[in-house]
Amino acid sequence: MRISAVILASLLVLGACTPALPPPPPLPDASGGGGRILPDWRGAITSHDRDRLNRLEHAWDLALEQARRQEGSGDLASTGRLIDPGAGLSDVTPPVGDYRCRTVKLGSQGGEEGLGYVVYGWFACRVEETPNGLKFIKLTGSQRPAGLLFPESDRRMVFLGSMALASEPPANSYGQRPERDMVAVLERIENQRWRLVIPWPQYESNLDLLDIVPA
Repeated sequence: MRISAVILASLLVLGACTPALPPPPPLPDASGGGGRILPDWRGAITSHDRDRLNRLEHAWDLALEQARRQEGSGDLASTGRLIDPGAGLSDVTPPVGDYRCRTVKLGSQGGEEGLGYVVYGWFACRVEETPNGLKFIKLTGSQRPAGLLFPESDRRMVFLGSMALASEPPANSYGQRPERDMVAVLERIENQRWRLVIPWPQYESNLDLLDIVPA
């Protein structure tokens, strides 16, 4: 009995000296408001967006097949390397500054009844440096994504953001409104040209491409 009491007392002393585990790090604040970010996007991405990103190659295949076969709107041939799945180059990180961007939608969630592609006009965009890292914002237009760019490799960054529609204020709610969440891959495709590749968007198409060039 005395030995058991000594062992128990020793265990209690060791338990009191064991440091508590640190709390998990917070998710990134897409607004760039100064919150701490995780080392990479894998700790912040939702399961739904992880699935969309994992099926990126299938989104390319289906969207291009529909775009080639179905009628569309705009001059798709003029987009050049934008619609080449293998066009990504090294040195992907875009400089901070003002950009022009246009959306090209490929494929149709409505199947044969929808347009195979739509090429939109140019709008204003920006890349900003925030306490959380680089943030991409589409400033004008009826659909305006905004979110953080996470480094992944020399050839691509992962974008986690959300969508603002019509006259809404800029979107800052990744992970809070699943119907507005966005995941994309940023790639550099020419000397001064980038694209956001958005697989399985919430609306209309099966793959969205955001063509990005300096203003």
